[in-house]
Amino acid sequence: MRVTIVGGGVLGTAHAFEAVRRGHEVVQLERETEARGATVRNFGLVWISGRANAELAMTLRSRELWERLGAKIPGIGFRAAGSLTLLRTPGEVAVAEEVVARADAETRGFAMLDPDQVRTLNPVLRGKYLAGLHCSLDAAVESRQAMPAIRDYMAATGRYTFHAGTEVRGVQASTVLDDRGQRHGSDLVLICAGAAHGGLVREIAGDLPVRRVRLQMMQTEPLEEPLTTAIADGDSFRYYPGFAGEALDALRRSEPQDAVAEEHHMQLLCVQRLHGGLTIGDTHEYREPFAFDVTEGPYAYLVDVVEQFLGRALPPIRQRWAGVYSQSVDPDQLVCRTTPEDGVWVVTGPGGRGMTLGPAIAEQSADLIGL
Repeated sequence: MRVTIVGGGVLGTAHAFEAVRRGHEVVQLERETEARGATVRNFGLVWISGRANAELAMTLRSRELWERLGAKIPGIGFRAAGSLTLLRTPGEVAVAEEVVARADAETRGFAMLDPDQVRTLNPVLRGKYLAGLHCSLDAAVESRQAMPAIRDYMAATGRYTFHAGTEVRGVQASTVLDDRGQRHGSDLVLICAGAAHGGLVREIAGDLPVRRVRLQMMQTEPLEEPLTTAIADGDSFRYYPGFAGEALDALRRSEPQDAVAEEHHMQLLCVQRLHGGLTIGDTHEYREPFAFDVTEGPYAYLVDVVEQFLGRALPPIRQRWAGVYSQSVDPDQLVCRTTPEDGVWVVTGPGGRGMTLGPAIAEQSADLIGL
């Protein structure tokens, strides 16, 4: 088949890879010269921790696919580093103990570690915490280099073409019209436009059941020591549905979240890039219109939390940024997938799970469509 993919982010690229892998000829169009949205403004985490039971199997499948991709394409930078959620209060420890006692704890790779065990696993964590929840299955990729690496791999097959700086103006009978005057005849069109819910997407599919979410993040200069796992804090328990239970209910009642963290719907996630810098975040803003600038309070809060865990000052902050991603408003749907006309599909709305679930979503799409 001839498949045209609209969008150069992780969903579009994952769908392109899946189509190429299955033997089809793929043309991918991206309106920017390189993906600039949530695909590159994230942690690069393949995150098993805290996923809802309904999506756990798909998350584990996606991790398997990322590992396979990493073996084929070293430029992705896949590493099975695992994660540590560092616990600062008795209530957070109780939540971790509850999830470790559950039947699916081994499936999720969970184990409770005392401070000495945490430091043995990740020696740079010389600061203050009561315990750590280890997830051995969490992993990371290099989000800013993964898409170009995957495209190079696909191009080598001779069945893939990427058009950068090319915006789609319309789709007529499975033929894509771009702003360079080219017509891309296709048997199948997949539109993976990320957080762009208007324009072409609205014209083709109408108003979809998705919303946009804004976040703030930052990157440090290189830390001269290896951070051998990703790290999170106990606020992630409040954010991820897989931690729901009696202990979390008690935590919410007895231990109010820090005022800054509560105001900005925050959790700490931190991962070390291959160049040594730390990617740190994040916040969640759900009500539009979003501000065009970033707010300093969350950055100061996150720096303080990370420095407490490290027991040392962070390197200087090199970059700060905001990003916006698309999230399905139905909590039972991993992604919004619709076919407004024959031969045309729109796929969007994975929320903050796009990097984690991209390969599995694409595999599921391909099976559903019959590629």
